Amino acid sequence: MPTEEYVIVGAGGHAKVVLDACQRAYPGARLEVRDDDPAKANATLLGVAIRTPIAAALGRRCHVAMGDNAARRRISEAVLQAGGALASVVHPAAQVSRHAAIEGGAFIAAAAVVAPQARIGRGAIVNHGAVVDHDCEVGAWSHIAPGAVLGGAASVGESCLIGSGAVLLPGVRVAAGATIGSGAVVTRDVAAGAVVTGVPGRVK
Repeated sequence: MPTEEYVIVGAGGHAKVVLDACQRAYPGARLEVRDDDPAKANATLLGVAIRTPIAAALGRRCHVAMGDNAARRRISEAVLQAGGALASVVHPAAQVSRHAAIEGGAFIAAAAVVAPQARIGRGAIVNHGAVVDHDCEVGAWSHIAPGAVLGGAASVGESCLIGSGAVLLPGVRVAAGATIGSGAVVTRDVAAGAVVTGVPGRVK
């Protein structure tokens, strides 16, 4: 990421994680935090001033640091419509293959692994300690929660949540909008919008 000013959008818990990653990975960057909560105006997040409103910064280089998939997508699309750009953030303690593809607005947290020829879609999150193995696809606006594991060539559609510690066996496909519960082991394909829990995973 260029050593220029850019904006972290959001000032909640996930934004703390993203901002910390930025401070470690891009020490030369000028950071700004934006949020629409008036109670947070003039406060700080990890030493960076929080400014309002979000709309005033949409035309700039932004990373939308919101854990909620729908909110992250909505604000990211507003950034693009305003002529801004979506910046990806990769923690320096993440292991990302030079043969992987990371699209704009994605976040890769500390201790995450993104293996060769994996693809991380726009605005997706690969959180702490998650593993996205070779040839996997993570769709736009999805969240791979801490400690989740995607076996080789597994596929996750848009706007999915793969819960903490969940495991997708190699080649399994999870369609758009599905939720995989924490600790679930997914052994077969999952339909769009389904909720899967348990070991082995079953649709609720």
